[in-house]
Amino acid sequence: MVSSVPTRRFVPQQLDPAEWAQVEPLFDRLEARSIESPAGLVRWLLDQDELASCLSEYAARRYIDMTCHTDDPEIERRYLHWVEQIAPKLEPCWHRLKLRYLESPHRAGLDRRTYEVYDRHVQARVELFREENIPLQTELTTLDQQYDKLSGAMTVHFRGEEWTLPQMGRFQEEADRELRRVAWEGVAARRLEDRAAIESIFERMLELRQEVARNAGFEDYRAYAWKSRARFDYTPEDCLRFHDAVAEAVVPLRDRVDERRRQKLGVPTLRPWDLAVDPDGQPPLRPFETPERLCQGVETILGRLSSDFEQEFAGLRARGALDVESRKGKAPGGYQYTLDEIREPFIFMNAAGLQRDVETLLHEGGHALHAAATRALPLQLYRHAPFEFCEVASMAMEHLGRPHLDVFYNPEDARRAARKHLEDVVALVPWIAIVDSFQHGLYTHPGHSRDERREAWNRTLDRFYHKLDWTDWDTARDAMWHRQGHLFGSPFYYIEYAIAQMGALQIWLQAREDPERAIRNYRRALALGGSRPLPELFAAAEIRFDFSERTLVPLMEAVEQELEG
Repeated sequence: MVSSVPTRRFVPQQLDPAEWAQVEPLFDRLEARSIESPAGLVRWLLDQDELASCLSEYAARRYIDMTCHTDDPEIERRYLHWVEQIAPKLEPCWHRLKLRYLESPHRAGLDRRTYEVYDRHVQARVELFREENIPLQTELTTLDQQYDKLSGAMTVHFRGEEWTLPQMGRFQEEADRELRRVAWEGVAARRLEDRAAIESIFERMLELRQEVARNAGFEDYRAYAWKSRARFDYTPEDCLRFHDAVAEAVVPLRDRVDERRRQKLGVPTLRPWDLAVDPDGQPPLRPFETPERLCQGVETILGRLSSDFEQEFAGLRARGALDVESRKGKAPGGYQYTLDEIREPFIFMNAAGLQRDVETLLHEGGHALHAAATRALPLQLYRHAPFEFCEVASMAMEHLGRPHLDVFYNPEDARRAARKHLEDVVALVPWIAIVDSFQHGLYTHPGHSRDERREAWNRTLDRFYHKLDWTDWDTARDAMWHRQGHLFGSPFYYIEYAIAQMGALQIWLQAREDPERAIRNYRRALALGGSRPLPELFAAAEIRFDFSERTLVPLMEAVEQELEG
């Protein structure tokens, strides 16, 4: 059920977060306040949390505006004012408040279970903080905005019209192979126009991140990122073992799926433009013509799963909290961003009339339901789960929604769409291993050259994605990673998708046996937010926190059996 906006008790109603002269006194008041008891410490934390939520929501709105309108100078100015003039001043203030919390004698009087995760998080942030890193982080944010701006401006002239790159994806589903080739090459050529600029942005990011890590006392950025991302429950070595398991157990399955595709298409080798077309020669799946129809259909699917899910999504639509259609001047990709003060989600994506758009909106809808489930939690930190479990919420919703694709299709096309989604899961797991493995190499070998980075990328592709024929397009293969925005704006944020997919597939298997139990477990786990350690969040959904071969292999076997059935 959609909530009302929480009442402010500490932050003035008319506060303008873009004016530092209005923000700074609030930090001063929190620092100066006398805390005389555990109850006083809790009140102080809640007032601090109110300020954090207010500022976080303002930052969210600036980011949302910027990604929705990358070509608007005034929106860009307001975003950069926040990033460059306000956000850097906040970090020392938050650091001082965290120190005060850790030093308070009244912490001993707080309930240990309630504040266990909070304490661990605050301690880690205090240990990482270095004032000299603030301008470096600011520059990194600005560089990411430049990457988004470059990407948002990319269009292709094709068949007499101008198309965004997401819109060009439609043509990869057409039966005419020559049309697919020309369309794919047009997109690849357009991306390569900005290759040098994107490489330069990334190289500066690598330099800055290594400097951030050194300043904080780490040998390399991977070690820094592990602590920064609060990865208390698994290690880099666990990720490397996951890469090995994918190479052994998933790549052969993906190769079998691709070989069936090649044989059905009757082509000597699979080219990059052969991966999205229906291999049986069926017309492209076109689930919707308008963004409104997409949103209506997803709302209906959610309603079949739970009336509460439907009500939450209807509230999003009523508030205009979805921007789903691809257009020029819009950043690539998709995300759900929680507006922390009003405790409501916002969904951004680039729909172009494709089946994957349905999957994306179900995915982001899962994130939105997660945000809604945590509204009542008092601490902002606890209203945000670890990313590894956030992605369980979203990926599981793709699986839970898959049996209901008849909302968009006739029965035969619904089966086609469901099969393609499972095939995409098989393809996604090796892609996650590619991106994650690439990052491990990049950040543990600082100072590498552009050529060494290209060679490392191609070695990684050779290990996990070796069957595709790139004849005449080696340059596109070399730069394929440029389209993966996580590498630029969220380094080391990708293995989470693999960990979460292992959880989501376990929820799918639950739902095959007992749909009501699966939804009940899903709800229970989402409602915990980030208030418990990661393994406990998985356990609340009655799934195992594990992405080793022990879990990966049987789940992939279940997917293959479903595909064969």
